[in-house]
Amino acid sequence: MRTKPITPLLLLVMLGTTSCHELFDLLDEFKPEEAKVIDYASGLSAPFGLEVDDKGNVWVAEAGTGNNDGRISVITSRNKVYPVIEGFTSVFPPNEPTALGVYHMLLDDHNLWAVNGIDGRLYHADLSSFKPGDMPLQASELESEDIATFVLNYDFGTEDTGESNPYNLTMGPDGDIYITDAAANAIIRREAGTGTLSVFTVFPDIDNPTEIGPPTIDAVPTGIVFDGYRFLVSTLTGFPFLENEALIYQVDLYGNVSICQEGFTSLTDITLSPDKKPVVLQYAVFGQGFAPMTGKIIKAEGQEKEVLLEEINYPLGIARRGIRTYYVTNSVDGIVQKVTY
Repeated sequence: MRTKPITPLLLLVMLGTTSCHELFDLLDEFKPEEAKVIDYASGLSAPFGLEVDDKGNVWVAEAGTGNNDGRISVITSRNKVYPVIEGFTSVFPPNEPTALGVYHMLLDDHNLWAVNGIDGRLYHADLSSFKPGDMPLQASELESEDIATFVLNYDFGTEDTGESNPYNLTMGPDGDIYITDAAANAIIRREAGTGTLSVFTVFPDIDNPTEIGPPTIDAVPTGIVFDGYRFLVSTLTGFPFLENEALIYQVDLYGNVSICQEGFTSLTDITLSPDKKPVVLQYAVFGQGFAPMTGKIIKAEGQEKEVLLEEINYPLGIARRGIRTYYVTNSVDGIVQKVTY
C-alpha cells in the first residue's frame, strides 16, 4: 500500500538528504493508489483557464453565457468565489457546448494578462491594490492590445489560415509574453519593453492518416508553458479530431519547432510537474461529437505516459500547486475540480 502520509519533518529530511531526482523517486513511494477529486468551486460560467497565486488563491477565466458577461474570478482558500474583472466580450456560437470569450490568463506578481479570442485582444490589469471582495473592475476600462488585427494582416504564406483566435499565453525570457493563436496555428511574441508584436513560430499541418476529412489536419496550439529552456505547446488537432494524433511540441528560443512527444488526443492545456515534465489535459474523444466523461490528465514521461486521472467531463484548463495538487476546469458543468494524487 502506498498511502503513508508525508509529515513536514520527513519532507525536510528528504529535501536535505536527496537530489531532486531522488526526491521525486521517493515521493512516488508515497503516492496514493487513486487520485482524490473534489469539486472546489461550482456555479461558474464556462470556465476556461486557471492560475494559482503564491497565497493559494485560484484564478479562473469564465467565458460567460454569450451575453458579453465574461469575467475573471478568484477562488480563495476558503472556497469563496469573488469577481475580479467583469464585462468581457462573450458570444455563444451555434454548435458550441459553451460560450466563448476570455480564455486564459497569466499572473505576474500584481499584473494580470488575459486573452479574449472573440475580440482578439490582450488585456492587462494592475491588481496591486485589489482585494477579494472589492468592487470588480470593468474589462472596458482596462488597457488592451489588438492581437487579431496584427495576425490577420501578417503574411503567413502557404500556412495562412486567414483567421485569428488568441487562446493562451505564458511569460518567457525578459518578460516577453508568448501567445498561442488557435486559428492562425502560430505563437505571437509580445516584447515586454515596447509591446511590439511578431510571429515567433508557426505550426505546420500534419498528415491525415485516414480518408475522413482533408488530406492534412491543422495542428492547433492550445496550452503553452516555458520550462526555463524551451516552450512546450499542447495541440488540439483539427477535424476529424483523431485519437492519438495530437502532439506536444517543443519550441526553442529561436522559434524552431520539433516534436516533444506524440500519441495524444485533443489536448486543450499544459502545465509542468514539479520535475518539469509536461502534464497535459485531454478534452474528449471524438465520435458522434465529443463524448462526455472522456477527458484525462496525462503526465508525459519521455516516450511514456502516466494517466493521473480519467473520466473528466470536458476539461479546458489546468494549473498545479505544490507537488501533487492540480486544479482543472470543467467547462460544461461550470466547476473547478481539485485533484490530489
